[in-house]
Amino acid sequence: MQRLIFFRNFANERESEMEQFLNTSLYNLKRSAIRVFSQKAKETPGCIALTLGEPDFETPENIRAAAKLSLDSGNTHYIQNNGSAALLEAVSLFEKEKNGVNYSPDEIIITTGATEALFTALFGVLNPGDEVLVPEPAFGLYESIITMCRGKYVALDTSRNGFQISRQMLEKAVTDKTKAIILNSPNNPTGCVLNRESLENVYNAVKGRNIFVLCDDVYRQLVYDDDYESFSSFQDLKKQLLVVQSFSKPYAMTGWRMGYLLAELEVKRRLELVHQFTVVSTASFSQKACIEALKTDVTPMLEVYRKRRSFVLSRLKEIGLETVTPMGGFYAFPSIERFGIPSGEFCTRMIEQAGLAATPGFCFGSDKHIRLTYCYGDEQLEEGMNRLESFVKSL
Repeated sequence: MQRLIFFRNFANERESEMEQFLNTSLYNLKRSAIRVFSQKAKETPGCIALTLGEPDFETPENIRAAAKLSLDSGNTHYIQNNGSAALLEAVSLFEKEKNGVNYSPDEIIITTGATEALFTALFGVLNPGDEVLVPEPAFGLYESIITMCRGKYVALDTSRNGFQISRQMLEKAVTDKTKAIILNSPNNPTGCVLNRESLENVYNAVKGRNIFVLCDDVYRQLVYDDDYESFSSFQDLKKQLLVVQSFSKPYAMTGWRMGYLLAELEVKRRLELVHQFTVVSTASFSQKACIEALKTDVTPMLEVYRKRRSFVLSRLKEIGLETVTPMGGFYAFPSIERFGIPSGEFCTRMIEQAGLAATPGFCFGSDKHIRLTYCYGDEQLEEGMNRLESFVKSL
C-alpha cells in the first residue's frame, strides 16, 4: 500500500481523455522510485546521491577503441537479428570457459541490455495469470515486466532467512499456476549470493515440472569470493533455464545497452521472435566492442569495489546500522527497522535534512531497509557516510 500512496503523492499528471483506452496492464505500473529519488537529489542543491547502480569508471579504452574502429570500418547497417556471428561465437566461448555452461551460438540472443533480455524471456513464457516466484528483496523491474506480460508476481520473503531460499518457502508458493522463478544472484539490492542449499531447494522444487528458472546473473563477474555458483550450472535442467547477462555492470557499459539471453535451442527459437519484433537487432557497431569486452579483465574494477565495500561496511557498523555483508555487486542494504520509519519517508527526510539520497527499500519489497550504492568515488562515499551518520543521530 505504501508504494501506491508514495507514487500518488509524486504524480502530477492529469488523466487525459484517451487514457482510459490504453492497455489496462499499464495502470498497475509504478514509476521507478530509484529514478524519482535520483531526480530529487539532483534538484536539491549540494545533495550527494548514492542511488543509481552505475559504475563511476569510464568504459575501458580498448572497448571504446573497438567501437570506433567498427564505425570507421562502415559497420552501420543491419546485422543478423540475434547478433553478429562473431559475437555469438565469442559469447558461447566465454560462457563455456568462464562460467562452465554450454550454449552454442544458435542458443544465444544479443539483446538491448539485460532489460530486454528479461522482457523477451518473460513475455515469451507467460500466459495471462501465470505465476512468477520472485525472492524478495528484488529489483523492482521484475514486477513491472511481469505485470506488462499479464502474469502474476508472487513474492517470496527471504528477509527473515538471511536472504536465502528455504524448502518451506517454495512448498508454500509453488502451485499449478507457477510458470517461472527468478533468481538474481548476486542480488540487487542486498548483494547476497544464493548458497548451495538455496540452489538445491529450487532445483528440487522445479525438477520434473514445467517451470522455468530465469537466472539474472548480471553481477556474476562482480563476486568477491571464488565459491560462487549460478543455478545455470544445473545443465540437466537446460530446457528450463533462461540465463540473462549484461555488459553494463562489469565493463562499465551502462549507456551501451548491450546484454544477452541464453536458452535451449527450441525455446530460444520462439523467444527470438519476441526480440525480432520488438527491437529487430542490437547496434551493428557495438558487436566488436562487446567481443573486446569479453576479453577484458574486470579484476582491477572489482578490487576497487572491494575496498569501497570494506569502507562502507565499517562505517555502517560504526553508525549502528545492521547490514548483511554483500558478496557481490556494489550495493549495501542496511536495516532501518529500529527507527520505525517507512523507508520512503526515511529517504525523503534524509535528502531534505542531510543532503544524502539513498533508495528506499520499499522499491525492492523490503520497507525496513534502504539501499546504498558504493560504485561512487571515495570522497563522495566518505562524505555520504558522514551525512548518514549525522542524520541517524538526529532521529
